[in-house]
Amino acid sequence: MAAINFFSLLFFSFVHTVFSASIAINRAGWTITSDSYQPGMEAAKAFDSDVASFWHSAYKPTLDPLPNVITIDMKSTYVVNGVSIQPRQDNSMNGNIGQHTIELSADGTNWGLFVANGRYVNDKTTKKTTFVARQARYVRITALTEAQSSANQWTSAAEINVYADVQYTSRSAWTVSADTAETTKAQNGPANAIDGSTATIWHTKYSGTIAPLPHWFQIDQSSLQTVSALSYLPRTDSANGRIGKYTVQASNDSTTWTQVSSGTWADDGNEKTAQFTTATVTARYFRLNALSEAGNRGQWSSASEINLVSLNSASFTAPPPSKGFWQNTVDFPIVPAAAAVLPNGKVLLWSAYLLDYYGGTNGYTQTAIYDPTTGVVTPRNVTNTAHDMFCPGISMTFDGKIVVTGGDDAAKTSIYDPVADAWIAGPNMKISRGYQSTATVSDGKVFNIGGSWSGGKGNKNGEIYNPTTKAWSLIQNALVSPMLTADAGGIYRADNHGWFFAWKNQTVLQAGPSKAMNWYETDGVGMTTGAGNRADDGDAMCGNAVMYDATAGKILSAGGASSYQTVDARSNAYLITIGQTLDFPAVVKAPSMAYARGFANGVALPDGTVFVTGGQSHVEPFTDTTAIYTPELYDPTTNTWTQLNPHAIPRTYHSVALLLQDGTVFTGGGGLCGNCATNHWDGEIFVPPYLLNLDGSRRTRPVINSVVSTATIGSTITVTTNGLLHKFALVRFGTATHTVNTDQRRIPLTALSVGTSYTITIPGDPGVALPGYWYLFAMDQAGTPSIAKIILLSP
Repeated sequence: MAAINFFSLLFFSFVHTVFSASIAINRAGWTITSDSYQPGMEAAKAFDSDVASFWHSAYKPTLDPLPNVITIDMKSTYVVNGVSIQPRQDNSMNGNIGQHTIELSADGTNWGLFVANGRYVNDKTTKKTTFVARQARYVRITALTEAQSSANQWTSAAEINVYADVQYTSRSAWTVSADTAETTKAQNGPANAIDGSTATIWHTKYSGTIAPLPHWFQIDQSSLQTVSALSYLPRTDSANGRIGKYTVQASNDSTTWTQVSSGTWADDGNEKTAQFTTATVTARYFRLNALSEAGNRGQWSSASEINLVSLNSASFTAPPPSKGFWQNTVDFPIVPAAAAVLPNGKVLLWSAYLLDYYGGTNGYTQTAIYDPTTGVVTPRNVTNTAHDMFCPGISMTFDGKIVVTGGDDAAKTSIYDPVADAWIAGPNMKISRGYQSTATVSDGKVFNIGGSWSGGKGNKNGEIYNPTTKAWSLIQNALVSPMLTADAGGIYRADNHGWFFAWKNQTVLQAGPSKAMNWYETDGVGMTTGAGNRADDGDAMCGNAVMYDATAGKILSAGGASSYQTVDARSNAYLITIGQTLDFPAVVKAPSMAYARGFANGVALPDGTVFVTGGQSHVEPFTDTTAIYTPELYDPTTNTWTQLNPHAIPRTYHSVALLLQDGTVFTGGGGLCGNCATNHWDGEIFVPPYLLNLDGSRRTRPVINSVVSTATIGSTITVTTNGLLHKFALVRFGTATHTVNTDQRRIPLTALSVGTSYTITIPGDPGVALPGYWYLFAMDQAGTPSIAKIILLSP
């Protein structure tokens, strides 16, 4: 596949307060064409609402090889934010789309809107690609490979839909009623479902004589309004009353009713839409009829918020480039819950023993490697290490190997060798673990502590892996007890996801998530030394911490919650400064984020800012309720947070984020819960503001012409560039899972210049310039970074 041409145009979607929604656009009157078809299997078969028929590229008497292209003309302009492709539903997998691209156009000639690429999994499920909304009339899908075999040269699809952004209609003139409401609590009346608060609910009567199903909830808009769907947000505090089977009716007089939608909603806390059978419905009254409770828990119904929504076809505003740009979605054949940057700049991702679910000790892992330059995604089922690597510790060694420990197969160690592109079975740990954190320390060994999620609960004291002897050893005095949180889930949660920062003399600072910080000495029998509290912060489980200036020992912590789940997250942020080994770090409270976040991810950017993305304000695994779509950027020079443009897809529990070689940020995943509504088989690419001009076009970037590919710490290197530059920075490659990325750190560099030749001295302490693979960025006066050169720093 040729390199993707990433375009400089900017587009923006309507920002939803509660959820980012879309509905399939009515396809009446549309035309669909393809570059190839088998007679009787024309492109129109993907538009006929008949899953038994399908479009298929030509295969006889002459094969028309890939790539194959299908183009949709919607006849009108919409604010498009998604495309779905249903594979053929017969007994064959022939033609299922694998590697692909999706583009949009205003005129069908200029295809300047690249919105997605990647690879779909080879199964019968409908593939939904979601992206930040753009305004377009035409959609073009290019199939580059067939999902089941790279040798096959054909493409097929049963049904293709295009989705549009929606907006809530105003509820200011509404009155609402219901057949029943619990009268013992004022907050259970029907008006609570339109008050804009997720903390209040409408609930049918449950005390005394229970009002049996079915139930209805009626909206009077006070005048005729044209809408396209009804949205329903279940209560957030309990599963009771979630609506399962439903119908929606419309009326102009509240007497004569016409059914406009029906279906069954899943038993989860995510907001749902009931899309109408016609593109729009104009009516004054709408009635939601609850025919069953989703979990069959009782004869009641409830709702946190009910809205009517319409297509957002007119309200479209370009975002300010100062807030960045979400470039494209990357589709994956797995739900990526863990990720690591490889020495060649590609990204290794994995889920568990299944593509979209975890559990048990199954001895294998579904992985994929993503190439950001070409967009190619290559899947692999890793079986030879007998290790289900879900919920592991991850660390990069000095020579770039990825060490993955524990998880579902809680005693195992697997090592990815990027040179050989091979997985190697490592030695079993001394203590079985899952949800632990690991950190590569200054002598090249890998420190490991905590992890009561699997392999037994409690006493998960420290041990260390020696890559030279390929052996684990217990560290007698590396004690887990001082770093426990007071989690409501007990020890099962209290030692999860430690915030570890390797430092000088083989020490590691544990900066969180417990409010108590600790030093761990990892040599010999080791030692655990208290490092004071993180100022007035409480326990911050599933928050994150980022070392944005390793030379100065500067760390930013952000967010987290008092317990792992079913509590509100916090917006707290703190600046932690490490000085001498074993000294108490200095801790200063920073301004709080605009959004409370748990399950978010933090990324150190080359200019010294920290990008925090995703998460949710009320932490609850496997839900997207209260998801935060708006990232924030912390600038240590001004000590301020800036809200950036929102992404399209919730990134909550089991999401990841990593810095890429071109200075963009990859964020992806979330879910991994099997047959649920919160599996996210994708990632998104964010273009930070430092790459954009005021008009949204791409800045001209400085170029590093030459630099060595390997260097020792403490050495001086020479860098030549294409012009006069302002500063340089090293950023160590990241490895991420469950909000933890102990590998990434940034080093600002001082350079001496003679023209466009710069001399740079790398810090000489391996506790600061932790050996391994690093990006070297050069930045101009405006702070625009170059595409990085990759350097291996050796001890």
